[in-house]
Amino acid sequence: MSISALVAPQLPLLRRYARALSGTQASGDAYVVALLEALIADPAVFEKAGNPRVSLYKLFSQIWNSAQPLATAEEADPASPTERRIGGITPLPRQAFLLSVVEGFRPEEVATILELLLEDCTALMVSAGQEIGSQIATRVLIIEDEPIISMDLEVLVSGLGHAVVGNARTHTEAVMLAKSTRPGLVLADIRLADGSSGLEAVNEILETFDIPVIFITAYPESLLTGKRPEPTFLITKPFREETVTAVVSQALFFGETPTAQAGRVA
Repeated sequence: MSISALVAPQLPLLRRYARALSGTQASGDAYVVALLEALIADPAVFEKAGNPRVSLYKLFSQIWNSAQPLATAEEADPASPTERRIGGITPLPRQAFLLSVVEGFRPEEVATILELLLEDCTALMVSAGQEIGSQIATRVLIIEDEPIISMDLEVLVSGLGHAVVGNARTHTEAVMLAKSTRPGLVLADIRLADGSSGLEAVNEILETFDIPVIFITAYPESLLTGKRPEPTFLITKPFREETVTAVVSQALFFGETPTAQAGRVA
């Protein structure tokens, strides 16, 4: 398959990434043009082996990280709060965050694209999460009946700059804490200590006010049924710290709040 056939389907996604990375569409497109010029000048720079999308983003990252800022006619500030928040993250953690959370690359693919060790990419994600936390620190309610997991989650979200307002082990505790503390984010298991349902607790909470909810469960099949709606944010146990960091940052960073129906999946 020709390079043009491999590259063309990826260009809309690459333009999205370039815009988020640079702050404006004009600036992002200037880097994409530089990438295409590099491919025309020397097609051998494109690695045909493996995943063509990973290869394209790797080449783009080489150009981005080696070039001086490319001048464009568009100098306006980013239009949305999300774009302004992205611009506030230091460059390399910003790349790792966007590649993982926005572009959907796996950690090992992010490491390949940025030409770093996997553990270095993990550290960048943690750094991005901390920078994001400093911008949009919030109050977090944890609904989890296993004390060790609950403590691990509390340490993680506290390390990102958020304040844990409580740890609920049952449906009743969860609803009472949510109504009394008005958290800005909920992390919820779906099977609780007294046999009650974290799903039902979340549904009841969302009837009062809208907040982002991240389900953390060993039973993802009970949520991912193929029927709509399904939860926006889902982490499977046992979880990795960097996964929690990325999803918490995503839920808050992009300002997504589910409707009261978003949790009604059981």
